Amino acid sequence: MAKINIKIEGIPYQVEEGLTVLEAAKLCGYEIPSLCAFNHGECSRGSCRVCLVEVKGARGLVASCVYPVNEGMEITISSPKASEARRASVELLLSNHNQNCQQCDKNGKCELLHVAYLTGAREGRYQGAKTPTTLDQLTPSIIRDTSKCILCGRCVERCKNAHGMGILGFENRGFRTIVAPAENRSFANSPCILCGQCVSVCPTGALMEKSEIDKVDAAFKAGKHVVVQTAPAVRAALGEEFGMPVGTPVTGKMVAALRRLGFKKVYDTNFAADVTIMEEGTELLERINNGGVLPMITSCSPGWINYAEYNYGDLLPHLSTCKSPQQMQGALLKDYYAAKKDIAPEDMFVVSVMPCTAKKYEKERPELRVNEIPDVDAVLTTRELARMIKRAGIVFHKLPDEEFDQDLMGEYTGAAVIFGVTGGVMEAALRTVYYVLTGTEHEAINFEAVRGLEGIREASLDINGMTVNVAIAHGMKNAKVLLDEIREGKSKYHFIEIMGCPGGCIAGGGQPLVRSCFMPYEDNDIQDTFRAKRAAALYSEDERQVLRQSHNNPQVKKLYDEYLIKPNSHKAHELLHTTYKAKEGYND
Repeated sequence: MAKINIKIEGIPYQVEEGLTVLEAAKLCGYEIPSLCAFNHGECSRGSCRVCLVEVKGARGLVASCVYPVNEGMEITISSPKASEARRASVELLLSNHNQNCQQCDKNGKCELLHVAYLTGAREGRYQGAKTPTTLDQLTPSIIRDTSKCILCGRCVERCKNAHGMGILGFENRGFRTIVAPAENRSFANSPCILCGQCVSVCPTGALMEKSEIDKVDAAFKAGKHVVVQTAPAVRAALGEEFGMPVGTPVTGKMVAALRRLGFKKVYDTNFAADVTIMEEGTELLERINNGGVLPMITSCSPGWINYAEYNYGDLLPHLSTCKSPQQMQGALLKDYYAAKKDIAPEDMFVVSVMPCTAKKYEKERPELRVNEIPDVDAVLTTRELARMIKRAGIVFHKLPDEEFDQDLMGEYTGAAVIFGVTGGVMEAALRTVYYVLTGTEHEAINFEAVRGLEGIREASLDINGMTVNVAIAHGMKNAKVLLDEIREGKSKYHFIEIMGCPGGCIAGGGQPLVRSCFMPYEDNDIQDTFRAKRAAALYSEDERQVLRQSHNNPQVKKLYDEYLIKPNSHKAHELLHTTYKAKEGYND
C-alpha cells in the first residue's frame, strides 16, 4: 500500500493510503474520542458524530471514522470547534439515555460513559421526551433494555457477520427508532440462538447477560452443597477483568478465588470433556462401522444446537447424541459424585462458570434433566465470576496458584483443555480415535491440520488404512456452507465440528469485553488478535499437561470401570446423552 503525507495538529506523519482519519490518527498516537474505534467497524458508521475533527479545506467538521485520508491532509483534533462539537454529540446521546449508571452491569466498561468523560459532556444539557422503552427479560440468557441503546448498530452487524442472521434490526422510524427483533418481539419469540455475540459488541448496557449471581447467593444461604465447574476458555480470559494482558492463563488463581468464594468443591469441566471424547469417539466409530448417519456433527455448543433446531431440523440425526461437557459434568456430579459422597441430588447445587450466554438457556432445557432434576442449576459467565470476586474484596493478582479438587472428577488431559478453541474438539477426538483404531498413540500429538482461525477448515487423515475426512466451522455463517452440502447430498466428511461463536468458546458472548479504550497497554491490533492470544493460552496449557489424550485419564477409566461399564453403555446413555427436535415455525 502506498504511503501518503498528512499532518495532525501541525506535526507531519506518513500513513498508508486508504485509511480513515480515525485509523490514521490511532496509528500516529492519537485516540480521537469515538464510539466505533474499539470494534471491527460493526456500527452505523458516522451516525453518532462523536469523532468529529477539523480537516483543512473541508466544508464543516468531518466524522473521522468514515473520512479517508489523502495526500497533504491537515487534521486538527483539539480545536475548540471540534472539541465542543464532540461534546454536544455525546450530550445529545445522553439526553435519550437511561442514566442509572450505578446499577448498570456495564459500569466501568461503558463506552458511552468513557467518551462522556473524555469530551467533558455535561449532565442534563438537553432535556426532553425519551424514546419509549422496551425491557426484554424473557430468555434465561440475554436482557435487552432499549433505554440504554444508542442505535450504533453494532449488534445488528455482528449478528450478520458472525452468523449470517438478522435477528436484530432497526424498528420504527425517527424518534421512536429502536433496535429489536422483528416487530419488537422478545428474543424468546424469535429464532435467536442466544450466543451473546451482540452482547459482546454492545457499547452500553442495552444488551447484557441475565445475571444468576443471586441464584448462587441463595443456594449458599440455603445451605446447599454448592459445587462449581469451570469451562476451559474461562482461564484464558478471566485475567483480563483484573488488568492482565489478553491471553494470560490464570487457572491457579481462578481456582483459589472460587475456593475463597465458598464453593464446597472446585472442579474443571475438562473432566467431562474427556468423558465427552470417550462417548463421542465411540459414537463416531459405531456410525462408521455400522452404517449410521454421517457425517456426525459435534453437539458441544448450545448456540449451534439452537441454530440447528431452528434452521436445519431435517439434519438433526447428524448431531452427536452426547450432551455438552457442562451438562455431562452436572449429571455426573448429581449421580456419580452424589452417590460416592452420600449426598441427595436435590441437596446439591451445581454452578457452571462458562464463556457463553447460551449455556444459561441450555441448562433450562427439559431434555437435560435426569429424574426431573436439572443437570446444572446456575450458569455464571466469565464476567459474572469477575464481579463476584471483586464484590468479595479478593485481590486477584495476589492469589496463590491452587489446584482443582482432585477427588473422583478432578483429573483432566490436555485434549480436554483445547475444547475451548475452534478445532479443539476435533483434535481431541482424533487423538483418541487414532488410538482406538491403531492401538498406538499418534506420534505427533498435535493435529496441526485442524488448528487455525479460518472460518472453515478441512483435513483428511489416514488412520490404519481408513481415510477419515473431517471439517471444522465456527460461526453459523460458515457452518451454513457445510450444512447445505449435507442437505444437498454433497458432503464428503465423516465428522464435523461446529462452534457457535467465531473462534469458539474463547470468544463466547460471556467473555470479558475487548475494548482498546480500556486496555491502554495492548497493541493497536488487539481487536484482530485477541482470539489468537486466548487460543494460545489453551494450547500452552495442553502442552504443559503430562497426559494429553482423553482415553489416558485415570479417573475417566475408573468411572467406566466402576460405574458406566463402557462408553455408550445403557447407563452412559441415561446420564450423558440426549435428543433434539426441530423448533416449529422456523425450519425450511
